[in-house]
Amino acid sequence: MSNLAETKVYRSATGVDEFYYGEVGEGIIADYIERVKFLQTINVEMPQEIVRARGDNKTAEMAVSSGDIAVTAGFHKVPLQDKQKLLGLEVVEGITAMGSEDNPPYVAVVFAKTHEDGSREYVGLPKGLFTRPNITGTTKGDTTEFSTEEIAAQFMDREIDGFTKEKSVLMAYDPAGQTTNRDALFQKIFGKPYPTTTIPEGA
Repeated sequence: MSNLAETKVYRSATGVDEFYYGEVGEGIIADYIERVKFLQTINVEMPQEIVRARGDNKTAEMAVSSGDIAVTAGFHKVPLQDKQKLLGLEVVEGITAMGSEDNPPYVAVVFAKTHEDGSREYVGLPKGLFTRPNITGTTKGDTTEFSTEEIAAQFMDREIDGFTKEKSVLMAYDPAGQTTNRDALFQKIFGKPYPTTTIPEGA
């Protein structure tokens, strides 16, 4: 008898963290991995619907039709440098410009859903394009209020090492204090190890 029931985890996520992206272009190895701090909210839409074929006044066959993977991420602030990379913006003499002919690069994304016991569930999106966010602002009132910033993207299937079919979303879970599956997911999504800060010898 399988011990699957004993290993199931029913803890609900209470936060989000560790938003990473990397430019993958037409390949499967990212040119770099970059983090955007202070992720506040993220929503991954994965629509599906049942399609029915009918005959003789009844259902003859059913199939699942999958829609586009859409992501909306909310941050305290998306730094201008990250917008330049995510959106393929041109920079001249310190001025960043947007235009109708901007060409955003294909990027991969990984973020973490956190749990109160210290465990984490990582979600990886292997290939997609971000679209430019709206520019908004409000006047300062009697009390100080911080603004937030959203940026959206759509993702597609991509070849993933080890899987027989192309995939558009990958998930991995690590108990508190462990990083084995996180590290494996980063290799699958970015083709690179999880970025760590190391102290040079002799420092």
